[in-house]
Amino acid sequence: MDDSNLNKNIVFFDGECGFCNFWVQWILERDKKDKFLFCSLQSGFGQKFLLDRGLETTQFNTLYLLKSDGQYLIKSQAVFEIANLLGGIYSIFKIGALLPKTLGDGLYDVVSRNRMKISAQKCFLPDQNQRKKFIEI
Repeated sequence: MDDSNLNKNIVFFDGECGFCNFWVQWILERDKKDKFLFCSLQSGFGQKFLLDRGLETTQFNTLYLLKSDGQYLIKSQAVFEIANLLGGIYSIFKIGALLPKTLGDGLYDVVSRNRMKISAQKCFLPDQNQRKKFIEI
């Protein structure tokens, strides 16, 4: 990663999941302040992120957000913070962080378990500008 990306937040996602790819595209389209980079958990950089933190490296059912300050959030807390960082109307979803973590993550887990049924597998092809926001190391 070059120096221009040091203040970015990295969304780690399941690169083989159509549902996850839909949400990556959704974030990309709303990231007007250029706050995010994206990385598949299956990539070398994604695997290093997981290994360095002692996280599961073969199950990709969890979304991670590595914030620009080095902290990382998982599951529902990551979702709520992404909405907050997008700003505008989406920042209202930050209120979800007030839910007990067990409730927020419980809902996240229900969606995660059913994500392959929710969305057909589809290949998201980012345009040339969007490609710059993906880490493929």
